Amino acid sequence: MCSRYLLKSLRAVAMFEAVKGGLVLTVGCGLLGLLHKDAHRIAEEFISRVNLDPAGKYPKIFIDLTDHITDGKLWFFGGLALIYALFRFVEGYGLWKERAWAEWLALVSGTIYLPIEIYELYLEISWGMMLALLANIAVVALVAYMLFRKRLPAGASDSG
Repeated sequence: MCSRYLLKSLRAVAMFEAVKGGLVLTVGCGLLGLLHKDAHRIAEEFISRVNLDPAGKYPKIFIDLTDHITDGKLWFFGGLALIYALFRFVEGYGLWKERAWAEWLALVSGTIYLPIEIYELYLEISWGMMLALLANIAVVALVAYMLFRKRLPAGASDSG
């Protein structure tokens, strides 16, 4: 029973990683869609369509960023998005197939984010950041436990 629950949890993490990869890939393609276009105008139209105040903190940051966008930067960030997405797809596949290398990859990549998430929470407490931190801790703990179980002698992990 416990093993089935752990497997389902690991597969949920695998699907989450694949979804993250898909979202980042979509954003990267969206960035490449801005090539040779007036990004500033497009950003202003977007802000207007979603009824945000262009003078607000985040809309203003978003609009100001578009003033410094070049085709080279779009290609660079599109390429980074592709690499990140491929990384997440490979990790998700490996976790789905219960590969130890993917569990190690998930453990290391999840652990790398913990200090950043804690620092961000220290700067400004928000429900979203707390939720992200707790979810990441849960994923790291799950994957660490799975790796720990694999290192136990045969039969020792059946008692839990």
